[in-house]
Amino acid sequence: MNAATPHFTTVDEYFSLLEEPALTLMQQMRATILKAAPGAEECISYSMPAVKLHGMLVWYAAFKNHIGFYPRASGIAAFEKELAKYKWAKGSVQFPIDKPLPSALITKMVKYRMTENVEAMEMKKKHCQAQ
Repeated sequence: MNAATPHFTTVDEYFSLLEEPALTLMQQMRATILKAAPGAEECISYSMPAVKLHGMLVWYAAFKNHIGFYPRASGIAAFEKELAKYKWAKGSVQFPIDKPLPSALITKMVKYRMTENVEAMEMKKKHCQAQ
């Protein structure tokens, strides 16, 4: 993608500008996330594809040398050991563009984030009922 990030309105619009090998990896990422989160809704957030289910779950994006995956800081912290071979930061991980995506790990991270979102939703309900 160019340094000047366009503002997309749909995930398909974002994908329409991708070239290989990023396109294939992004299609795999999308399929993996949606399979792990049945009923999730796709959207664009921060100018990149994202998935919502009981709140934002994860974001992902294509770059020149990697696919960025953004499962929030909690999603990274919970999987630090499994992410050790990748470049990662507080809320993101970079999967190299020239290697297969770790689909099993991505699935676990998405499911972890789903559990967090459901727990947060239940806490809000309890809080509202207590008032």
